[in-house]
Amino acid sequence: MSLIADPRTPRASITIECRLFARYAELLGRDQLTLTLPETATVGEAIATLRSRLEQGDLLPAAPLAAVNLEHSQLDRQLRDGDELALLPPLAGG
Repeated sequence: MSLIADPRTPRASITIECRLFARYAELLGRDQLTLTLPETATVGEAIATLRSRLEQGDLLPAAPLAAVNLEHSQLDRQLRDGDELALLPPLAGG
């Protein structure tokens, strides 16, 4: 588990768990990490932090399918301390 803190994070911050699935875990070489973000951070801002701070993070799409605490979420959803953010690649089935 890695801790990624944004140097612009103000004193009031939250810590979330981020889970990466399937292709995203393969691309980034990990399936889970911890993020420290400003207390007003949204799902989109958490994704932007991953994209800018992780080696090969730019391989993540800017707007992947996301779930917060096992519930589908939009990018503008505000995160709370202790949330679990899951990033899921597109799924296909037959």
